[in-house]
Amino acid sequence: MSTSPTPSLTLDFRALRCPMPLLKLKQALHRHEPGTELVVLTTDTGASRDIPAFLQHTAHQLVSVEVAANGAATFTIISA
Repeated sequence: MSTSPTPSLTLDFRALRCPMPLLKLKQALHRHEPGTELVVLTTDTGASRDIPAFLQHTAHQLVSVEVAANGAATFTIISA
């Protein structure tokens, strides 16, 4: 049985301000089956703190975080 994630889904939250990126991510994690790779794009500076903190208290896996000089962030997450 393969444990690789299902193809990635990109969630573009760049136009949203706190707390909406986190709320929308929570909704997406509930909608998609375990093993789905989610790529989250955001420009809200609070998301760089809020999303990793939220994921630490869940079974979802934060694979990577990339933060650009302008504060835009890309999170790669595997849903549980």
